[in-house]
Amino acid sequence: MARAIFAIHILSNNIGDNMGKRVTLQEIADALGMSRNTVSRALNNSGAVSAETRNKICQMATALGYKQFSSIERADAIISSAPVKNGKTEIALLTHSFPGSSHSGNKLLSAFQNKIDSLGYRLSINIIKDNDIDNLCLPTNIDLNTLAGILCIEMFSEEYSTFLCKLGIPILFVDTPLLHRCNLSADTLFMENASSVYRLINTFISSGKKKISFVGDRFHCQSFYERWQAYVSAMADNSLNIDTSLCILDDDSNPYYDTSWLSEKIKSLKEMPEVFFCANDFLATSTIKALRSLGKNVPKDVMVCGFDNAPEATIIEPNLTTVKIHSSSMGYTAADILLSRIANPHTPYKKTYIETDIIYRESTETAG
Repeated sequence: MARAIFAIHILSNNIGDNMGKRVTLQEIADALGMSRNTVSRALNNSGAVSAETRNKICQMATALGYKQFSSIERADAIISSAPVKNGKTEIALLTHSFPGSSHSGNKLLSAFQNKIDSLGYRLSINIIKDNDIDNLCLPTNIDLNTLAGILCIEMFSEEYSTFLCKLGIPILFVDTPLLHRCNLSADTLFMENASSVYRLINTFISSGKKKISFVGDRFHCQSFYERWQAYVSAMADNSLNIDTSLCILDDDSNPYYDTSWLSEKIKSLKEMPEVFFCANDFLATSTIKALRSLGKNVPKDVMVCGFDNAPEATIIEPNLTTVKIHSSSMGYTAADILLSRIANPHTPYKKTYIETDIIYRESTETAG
């Protein structure tokens, strides 16, 4: 799973020169001294590329204004009449893993930026280095004198998240580390996880499936944990035992993207599950590829589903049953919450959920 180690800082004048120009994969590759195929695999999530390389490529693609990241390009002008407080015009996105085209964060960021643009704020994007996390410090290019607020996406270090909350700056986390392990003095925003996963698992059970596997590190983040809890609840409410010997629950530092590794994990299970529920679509597509390498047919031999409704869900064969996140709605809501916090810093903190929808596709065949 992703572990980002590069940092970027993108303001309007960084990308203005590239607006209107069609940037190619080859130009990104040339700028980085990499092959075009490597760049293509990273941006399309179609092959094994290390987290370090993927984030470096996403960083360059964003800086050059590559088309799939155009949604986070911003207009050159900042509206002078907007209600900016105390001359602080910057909202900083902090992330440990850049949300590229296959991530719901891309649409979320686009909606978020559209909202804050209209109010005179500029967005800077910062990928937090492991060194920043280890030393509990902000990137050196962040100016606290101009910083109005912080938006955190894919920021799951408990210690670093707690450090950010102590800065006294309005902050919003979109998903979080496990909340029962840390007390965050901040607003939080989540996609709805519990009821959608419960209903999905219950559908499989109602169709006669009893051997249902969970795939993913349930402690990776709050949303993964809520999906795990919903899986456990649905199984227990149907008087089915939670058999972890049918699950793949390894820490996310393991290479879930590696078909060989994942196929070996599947082979080591006590028996072949009837359904693999995967904590997100990345894990689900990796699981389908691993099953295919083992000679298993999806959904004839085993069913697979995910969560996110990422672009690859409709590209992989068979198309993936998943849970759709309303990313644009989350983006506008995120802007409203953070801007409200900036305007009213002493109000009680909020935890907000945005509804999700189950989408049944071919990977679970008749389960819907």
